[in-house]
Amino acid sequence: MVVQFKVFKKASPNSKLTIYLGRRDFVDHVSAVDPVDGVLMLDADYLQGRKVFGQLVCSFRYGREEDEVMGLNFQKDLFLDSRQIFPPSADVETTRLQERLMKKLGGNAYPFSFKMPMNAPPSVTIQPGPEDEGHPCGVEYYIKVFVGEKEEDPSHKRSSILMNIRRIQFAPSKTGRQPCTIVRKDFMLSPGELELEVTLDKQLYHHYENISIWCIIRNHSNKTVKKIKAAVQQSVDICLFSGGQYRSTVASVETQEGCPVGPGSNLQKQLTLTPTLSSNMDRRGIALDGHLKNIHTNLASSTLLANPETRDMFGMLISYIVKVKLYLGAMGGEVTAELPFVLMHPKPDLRRLMRGDSQAQVEAFRSDSLAGTVDDS
Repeated sequence: MVVQFKVFKKASPNSKLTIYLGRRDFVDHVSAVDPVDGVLMLDADYLQGRKVFGQLVCSFRYGREEDEVMGLNFQKDLFLDSRQIFPPSADVETTRLQERLMKKLGGNAYPFSFKMPMNAPPSVTIQPGPEDEGHPCGVEYYIKVFVGEKEEDPSHKRSSILMNIRRIQFAPSKTGRQPCTIVRKDFMLSPGELELEVTLDKQLYHHYENISIWCIIRNHSNKTVKKIKAAVQQSVDICLFSGGQYRSTVASVETQEGCPVGPGSNLQKQLTLTPTLSSNMDRRGIALDGHLKNIHTNLASSTLLANPETRDMFGMLISYIVKVKLYLGAMGGEVTAELPFVLMHPKPDLRRLMRGDSQAQVEAFRSDSLAGTVDDS
């Protein structure tokens, strides 16, 4: 029995160049980043002495296309790595997957590999509004392969390939300390204080997981708590601008159960929130994990940095907080507490992948054709 797997491929418009990738998601492990590797298959007769070059590009769009007037451009393309793929250099190192691909594709197949910088940002897409047109804002990556005499030569669309990939992060193995905060507020011309204690059941949550919020209210003032509201807020920090940070509420709940909490009273309350993309589909400005063709996405994962002081200026940093607010009426004001937490995908089981996917790749290459090839044209 042959186990099949996917190989992603994309061809140039004139079908003279084709690239093959074993995956399109490349993991940022914070301390290291997966290399971007694949195989190029070409028609040698078409080149007529010309060369084939490859580039790894990070595209950062921070403004809408429809607002680009009078020469304004809200997109920056950063060339992270470039190299000559054909003719190949003598010291090219190949992975087992590349070797199998080249054996299957024949003599006109050549390996390539790009190195991602450590401080490059993860893939992020900003959800456009219903009326917005053009390419959405965010950070995306793609591989560019083209034919030319020199690397500086302008590329022609008919003999070029652009293939999108993603840079992603997974949740760390350590969950961190349990978040807890206490906020006390006293009132002018009024004795005593109001105390709000907020605790989360853990610091690290996976997407689609419920967030349990424990609230303890100790009212030692003469004010009355009339309503409680809890919300999960997503913070997007656009590093290119000094004031480029904004928040969006992605989940909220409001309750009067147990209220009013009068002077001298206490209340312990548990609230549950689940931030998901499905409840924010029509909200413009929500940050999403970078997505590819035919791949569903979700709310953007929290951004992990090895050193917060060395962040890339062409990126978007994503973070989350739980915000609990007590309403004391028109004259009493409000009491607010905030707690940060991490929202990410769990790290895949590497042992299972090694037992399953790697063996699947080996078995698939023993068959007569490339199994499960996905054309990204």
